[in-house]
Amino acid sequence: MSTEVTAPMSGNIYEISVAVGDDVKAEDELLILEAMKMENPIYAPVDGKVTEIKVAVDDAVEANAVLIILD
Repeated sequence: MSTEVTAPMSGNIYEISVAVGDDVKAEDELLILEAMKMENPIYAPVDGKVTEIKVAVDDAVEANAVLIILD
């Protein structure tokens, strides 16, 4: 079953730390979301493989937007 990693708040994608096909463990950093002049790391909620990255660096995202999909 796929897990959607969503943005906890609105902001801009500052850095992406993974690529499609990467295996990640729960609590691995996936990307950094810049919001309110702060860098907020977004972590994997579960172990899995990155199957899709739905954002790019400098993209503006809204709260609850899907960022990455893990399988």
